[in-house]
Amino acid sequence: MPRSPRADEAGGIYHALNRGNLRAEIFHKDADYEAFERILYEALQIHQVELFSFQLMPNHYHLVLRPLVDGEMSRFMGWVGGTHTMRYHAHYHTSGMGHVYQQRYKSFPVQDDEHFFVVCRYVERNALRAELVQKAEQWRWGSLYRWRCKPEPNPPLLSPWPMARLPGWVDRVNQPLTEQELAACQLSAQRGKPFGEEGWVESIARRLNLESTMRPRGRKRIRFPEEAIKEA
Repeated sequence: MPRSPRADEAGGIYHALNRGNLRAEIFHKDADYEAFERILYEALQIHQVELFSFQLMPNHYHLVLRPLVDGEMSRFMGWVGGTHTMRYHAHYHTSGMGHVYQQRYKSFPVQDDEHFFVVCRYVERNALRAELVQKAEQWRWGSLYRWRCKPEPNPPLLSPWPMARLPGWVDRVNQPLTEQELAACQLSAQRGKPFGEEGWVESIARRLNLESTMRPRGRKRIRFPEEAIKEA
């Protein structure tokens, strides 16, 4: 089965995520989250990538980032996933016992306007939506918690945003996304569809060869002559 197309252009903003195999937990204790943050830090030292927002969840993680070189997001994500898998197996003595991740990571381009804020809210309120905390800023393993700490806890991970946060950002993150916003974020995450206003989405999809992410999935139903006669 051919791989779906993936955008990875210098200067673009992307939401990237990956999940544990069969949705199994990949972070079992605080030390696991801390170890993954160290992996992110190491990867940011090696690769030309800016990390704007992130959230680590028990069985998956979200990143909002910008590669500064064409193809750098794939190299960054490959290093993160490969290093985490190797260290996870070494720590839990599970080598040869199956995959840590269900598949290669997923990603989608994000328009650098209000849609960027929507995606960052979606990411930073993930633990709240899963009812792991009562306030989004209480989840220690994410960018909102880190951003509120002065200075940012070690290891430092966050780059300055391409746009200033909206006023009252913490309160905004604690407010649920609209049904339309949530559905659009989830669809983009599932399909790799660009996230933005309609004209931008169509333009970026054509330019980056992502038209297939906008088409309904599944085979078109074959209509036989007998069916056509009955439905006429």
